[in-house]
Amino acid sequence: MVADRAFALDRHLFEPTDSACEARIAAIEPDAYVRTRNHLHGQVTRLSPYLTHGFVSVPDVVTRLRQRHPLPMQHKLVYEFGWREYFQHLWSRLGDQIFTDLRPPPGRDYRSTVPDDLRQGATGIPVIDQSVRTLYATGYLHNHARMWLASYAVHLRKVHWRAGADWMYGHLLDGDLASNHLSWQWVAGTLTGKPYVFDSANVARYAPEWASPHSAIDRSYDELLALAQGETDLGPDSDNAPKVAEPALLAAPPEQLGDASAELNDETLHLVHPWSLARTSERRVGIIELDFHARHPWSARRWTFVGERMAALCDQLLVGTQQELGLRLRGRELKARATHNPSYRELFAIASVQTSEEPRLLDNPGRACASFSQFWKRTTSVDTATSTNRD
Repeated sequence: MVADRAFALDRHLFEPTDSACEARIAAIEPDAYVRTRNHLHGQVTRLSPYLTHGFVSVPDVVTRLRQRHPLPMQHKLVYEFGWREYFQHLWSRLGDQIFTDLRPPPGRDYRSTVPDDLRQGATGIPVIDQSVRTLYATGYLHNHARMWLASYAVHLRKVHWRAGADWMYGHLLDGDLASNHLSWQWVAGTLTGKPYVFDSANVARYAPEWASPHSAIDRSYDELLALAQGETDLGPDSDNAPKVAEPALLAAPPEQLGDASAELNDETLHLVHPWSLARTSERRVGIIELDFHARHPWSARRWTFVGERMAALCDQLLVGTQQELGLRLRGRELKARATHNPSYRELFAIASVQTSEEPRLLDNPGRACASFSQFWKRTTSVDTATSTNRD
């Protein structure tokens, strides 16, 4: 029987404060990261919620780390930050194409929904069920666990990667459409042409407490690749595994944070949106554009993380549809940090908002790079052969 517990992560692991973000940065030990990053309890940064929501930027983090540690471009930590920027690069150049297969999938007959046993953490495979429980309990998953969960869903249960990516995105505190959905494409093989599969020995090495012998993943890599290229849904390993309730996903904040009809007194305003939650010295008005969240709902945990931060930063908070917010904001001098999010970009265009570009560590080439290797070569002088793959 699978124990109903999350792996040694407090339910309040991420606080939406500058001090919590600062503590994460101060705790980073780059060399320990290299040695242990693949292990479930390895010394990874766990900065992703703060990076996704703009508390801090990648170049800021790297600059500060270099004040304490040697951190050349070929360092594995910098390389992994590069993957984040590569995904943002693809979103900026491909737009909504990132939500469709960028290459043909390796298999056939993918389902358009995530099966109930998987959503309920009741597949009977410990590594999968514990990953689901941890995702729901904390809003966070170690990258290896994300890859295992995605690989199982796509290749052994024949869930189309887009359905799986949408499901995981809703429950992640660090849910970034580019990083999340393109990572699912990477696992599915529709980004690179090569599907990612894993076996029980991989889990036993990096997450021994989630070891899953004698399960669907206890096969050779040749067998797993054959399954990935086929059409068979293996189904759950058990029909009576314990279930966990999936938290609701909400298209609007669970509590009234503001409305689109609030009186705005100043003519010059700095707009704060969910992806730009850094402090500024200007008068700040927060905006939440509900059309986007109707398409991509969030868990109450994530709404609380973002809502508490916006309440601490902003003098006012406007919540409404794109049309409602556009009407309220027109005719003012407005500033905001840019975002690749299409709904917010459209709102900024409607309201004639002056945007400053998101800070980047690496350049953003004018044309979409076909691979991460190509992107890395164009933006650095370091050969990707010096770095290992994402696993």
